[in-house]
Amino acid sequence: MCCHTISERKGCVMYQFSRGIYRELAPYVERRNGGRHLHEDHMYVLHACESAVKRLASDRQYFARPARTLFCDVRTYFPVGRQEQVYSVITRYMTLADEFLAALPPAGCDADGNPVQCRAMTRKGTACQRTPLARNGYCPSHQHLADTEHAEAHALAA
Repeated sequence: MCCHTISERKGCVMYQFSRGIYRELAPYVERRNGGRHLHEDHMYVLHACESAVKRLASDRQYFARPARTLFCDVRTYFPVGRQEQVYSVITRYMTLADEFLAALPPAGCDADGNPVQCRAMTRKGTACQRTPLARNGYCPSHQHLADTEHAEAHALAA
């Protein structure tokens, strides 16, 4: 294996998810109206796949519908008759990537190797430096903020 640290291994696996999506969708990419080159359209789809998977790896807490977001970003590059297939491929890979990330032990680093920090702010207005719990991104001292956030989400949904 080319990777050594947990963060590097995670990055390699996440790369494989984005490339898997692209490899399955690449044969169906069509040139958009007004587009200059089909190559540019392929590059856009590839970059959209990579950025969606990277965001899933680095910001799972605030990326509620990764498959839907990626599909909305790339759907104009595919014929109408292939839209359902495109959505199915994206959903399958993004679900697998999310399951992979959920199964990883908290390593204290994100996908880029940066140390993970609590999402809360201290009373002085600086970012909390403590390591967060994997389930919600808050350290033990700031768990009450997760409960408040959860209650606000339910209130908005109602």
